Order: sequence, then structure tokens, then C-alpha cells
Amino acid sequence: MQQSDEEKKSKTVAMNKTLKLYSGRSNLPLATKIAEHVGVELGVMKLETFANGEIYARYLESVRGCDVFIIQSVAGGVKGPGSAKDAFSVNDALMELLIMADAAKRASARTVTAVITHYGYSRQDKKSASREPITAKMVANLLTVAGIDRTIAIDLHQGQIQGFFDTPVNHLTALPIFAEYFLEKRLENVCVVSPDVGRAKAAKKLADLLDAELAVMHKLRPAHNVAEITDVIGDVVGKTCIINDDMIDTAGSVIGGILALQKKGAGRIFICATHGIFSGKAFAGLDAAEVEEVVVCDTVPMPTERPEKIKVISVAPLLARAIENVFNEASVSEFFDPDFQI
Repeated sequence: MQQSDEEKKSKTVAMNKTLKLYSGRSNLPLATKIAEHVGVELGVMKLETFANGEIYARYLESVRGCDVFIIQSVAGGVKGPGSAKDAFSVNDALMELLIMADAAKRASARTVTAVITHYGYSRQDKKSASREPITAKMVANLLTVAGIDRTIAIDLHQGQIQGFFDTPVNHLTALPIFAEYFLEKRLENVCVVSPDVGRAKAAKKLADLLDAELAVMHKLRPAHNVAEITDVIGDVVGKTCIINDDMIDTAGSVIGGILALQKKGAGRIFICATHGIFSGKAFAGLDAAEVEEVVVCDTVPMPTERPEKIKVISVAPLLARAIENVFNEASVSEFFDPDFQI
């Protein structure tokens, strides 16, 4: 059967696709690692902050017809060269991502994919009280309007955030990375502990990967960044407990969980969370707590000076493989399943 000229042209364009990888300033170390795993260099662009705080972005090379991937952690951090200030807020990171996407679209990029290693505002995913915003949905709208065609994210606060987008979302999980880390430690009598009912499903997946038991805490939030653990459901007496969460912010929840487990007679205690935000006095609180290790991923920029018990493992290989599969139009579904091996 003969192909039409249009089909031939379409195939030629597909064969000549070009991947371009760029990074915002919020988590350049992770972006550099991802680029190394993909086997490309980070693209060259100009990112500046004016004296009044406005952000400027310009691609210093052609992106016309390219598949552009923008790596950004929507979290605070340290700015790179050309910055007016040292501090980089969540809002700076979000605005910079939107501006980079808009610049790529206006430069005639074929597609723009946002690789959001930490989705800021993800905790505001529903109305818990009257007259509250659903900011996670608003951020999704902003990303779409800015011209982003696809989003790659890892361990969103709630899976329902995928539904806030009208464009494809590839939602990855770091659970296999944590499983590999703890399996290498050869821990005995392990029990994975969910800090609340909402995290129980993910904690169960980690427990299955570790062939461990599961316990669930009952948590109340009387105010923002305040958590009270009222009960622990499950047998933790004498067990090696691993508290698993999606993020650690002020560390109030996990410190409360540590105390609750100790009261229930737990043995060794470990913590793992994908996003280590560590706001306020989180480091001091965790350093003083009776926990052996706090294992987080490098999805959020981490200060070099941190307590020795804070261990950082990289998600760069996972994100690199997801980027390659999206670019090559291969399946990404394997990365949703915690049974796959990186």
C-alpha cells in the first residue's frame, strides 16, 4: 500500500526529532545529573532576576521544532548566576517555570514538557474549610496556559492532582528507590508505617516491596504545619519501623510519629520521604529525635550542612528514563508500578 505525501512527511518529522533539556535555577544539581543519565548536555539559556524581583528568561539557542523538557523544582532554593538575591522562593520557582515555558512556545518549540520534581502548592488540593482556594488546581491551569503540553511529576501529595490537568501527566513514584535502599540494609522484623490514612495505600506498596507488615497512624491537624498523632493501628512492638511519607516540611508529623511509635514499644525507627523540604527548625527537631536515619530524595535542593542522619538518594536515573521514554514515544506506565526496577 502506497503512503501519501502527508504520511511520508509526518514520518520524516518524527525521525528528525530533537530533544532539548533545560533547567530552571531551583535545583540545578539534579538537572545536571538527569542530563548525564540521558546523555545530553543541558541547553544554554539566560535566566536573570531584575532588581525589583521580576524574572527574565531567554533561550540562547534555537528550539524551533524541538521537544523541550524543562526541569524545575517548585520549591525554595539558591539562585544561580545572574541573580539579584540569594534566596529562591516557591513563587520564584513557579514563575520561572511558567516564563521558561512561554519563551519556548514563542520560540516555536514542537512540544514543551515540564519535569516538576516537586509540585509546589500540592497540599492545597481540596477545600477543607469554606472560602478556601484549591491552589493545586490553579497551578495546573497556569502551567497549561503557559504552553506546557505534558507534565512529569514524582510523588504528588495526592494522586487526584493528575485530574487537575487537561494535558497528560506522568506521575512517577520513588517507592522502588526506597525499597532498594532498605533492602540493601538487610533490616529484620520490618513494619512500614503510614503517617495517616491518606498515605496508607502508598505505604502498603512499600511494605509489599519489602515483604514487611503495615501499620497506620491516625493524625489530626488542628492548624497548618501542626500535627497530632492520636493512635497507631497495627502491631509495632519491637519492630523495625519505617515511616513513609511524600514530604517532610517542618517535620512536626514525623516527630509526632516517632514519639507515638516509641510509646507503642517500637524498636529501631527510620523515616523516608520523597521530598525533603525541611522548613524552620526541622533539622534541629530531627537531629534531636530518636530516629536512626531520615532518607529523602534530591527532588528539592538540599543544603550541604545538614545532620548526619539525613541521607539523600537520587531520582535522576528514574526521571532520565521517563524523559527518554516520553521523547521516544515509548510506554511510561512501567514507572507508575512500584514493582519495576530502575
